[in-house]
Amino acid sequence: MQVVYPICCGIDVHAKMLVACLLLNGQKQTRTFSTMTDDLLHLRDWLVKSQCTHVAIESTGVNWKPVFNILEGSLKVVLVNPLHVKAISGHKTDIRDAERLADLLAHDLLRPSFIPPPDIRQLRELTRYRESLVRQQASLANRIIKVLESAIIKLAQVASDVLGSSGRAMMRALSQGETDTEKLADLACGKLKRKNAELRCALDARLTLAQRFVLKQQLRRIEQLEAALAQVNEQIDQVLESHPKFEHCRALLQTIPGIGQRVAETIIAEIGVEVEAHYPTAKHLASWCGLCPGNNASGGKRKSGRARSGNRYLRSALVQAAWAAQRTKQTT
Repeated sequence: MQVVYPICCGIDVHAKMLVACLLLNGQKQTRTFSTMTDDLLHLRDWLVKSQCTHVAIESTGVNWKPVFNILEGSLKVVLVNPLHVKAISGHKTDIRDAERLADLLAHDLLRPSFIPPPDIRQLRELTRYRESLVRQQASLANRIIKVLESAIIKLAQVASDVLGSSGRAMMRALSQGETDTEKLADLACGKLKRKNAELRCALDARLTLAQRFVLKQQLRRIEQLEAALAQVNEQIDQVLESHPKFEHCRALLQTIPGIGQRVAETIIAEIGVEVEAHYPTAKHLASWCGLCPGNNASGGKRKSGRARSGNRYLRSALVQAAWAAQRTKQTT
């Protein structure tokens, strides 16, 4: 089989160490490095000095990222899915894994994973952090409702949004020891004022000292999460505004029914703006997202149509957009 890259390297990465196998015109040189910055720089210098052109790394959790960031710019780094280079049972060691990666890379038999450019990776870091904040916020809102329910406070049954301005004012008063249902109900504003009688019944509190303390802490935590969300959204806006093409794509995506500003930002962060360069067709993109049926047939029988896991951040955003589009009126 023809050798495409005569000088290349395969790297088996772990949390604390890595094994690098340099294939130099048929000769193998294996070295072990730690994953500290200083040692990674030594790895890069060794490969550059050896005139290595390509490096293959398995995508193992987040362990590959420091190695990729150090080598990027100096060498062509190929990130591969571990399932595509799975070792034969009984023949797996760190050294053999590195040698196998080097051999496959030398013959150009590896399928590279999509790694977005640095500016997209910067945006992705922010949007994924925002997603984690939103999930924490939803989880905390559920815990607040559970505390209220355990104290026989049925505010969630009367107010459509417990964490609205009215709900927060009432819960803040409850956490401070207020028990007068009339005073609590008078804190309602807007349309909720019409439900004064229902609120008095729902706010007949049985909060213990421990529940008051927990409720106060949870309300404070909600405010902290909202402040963090505001800050990360501001940072995302700054990144997009500094790249006119990103800003144009965000505006263009929002013309699609169901896609709002935040979903558009997630789409850009996950697939970039040069979509055709990485996904030849829409089918490739749908498969990568995990939004199309699987294909597993044998002997004329279809065994399973289960979809692959895909990119959970992008899939979640697209499903959210689909539900929003379904509820949007006057769209085709």
